[in-house]
Amino acid sequence: MFTPQKTRTTILRTVFRLALGAFLLLAGVSHLTFNREAFLAQVPAWLPLDGDFVVVASGIVEIVLGASLLALGRYRVQLGWIVAAFFIAIFPGNISQLVTHTDSFGLNTDLARAIRLLFQPVLVLWALWSTAAWLALRKYRAGSKE
Repeated sequence: MFTPQKTRTTILRTVFRLALGAFLLLAGVSHLTFNREAFLAQVPAWLPLDGDFVVVASGIVEIVLGASLLALGRYRVQLGWIVAAFFIAIFPGNISQLVTHTDSFGLNTDLARAIRLLFQPVLVLWALWSTAAWLALRKYRAGSKE
């Protein structure tokens, strides 16, 4: 049974899911166009793949994930876990930018690059909350304990 609070929460989750989808779509397009060099600066040197390939591939993945969050609400829980995993997978690039003191995206101090690292968990939580993925896991675990 839906209460007004649950309805508001559902609407808020949907708004945040759509915003995340739009954010990922824009980020993905920027990988392939106007921010390609900036993203290339974040690819860790130790990664055994061509940096430009990594930028293009991650851009395509972001476009697909963003479009999916916008259009495939029915699969939002599964998408939430996939998007969260993606944000975790790209985290080494952000760490590399800090460790190698690489300027990119206007992050030209170690402090700015370190502060950026704090936002990666926020993106993971955003993906899990806005898609109700975390809630679905909690409900699943509660049901399996009975």
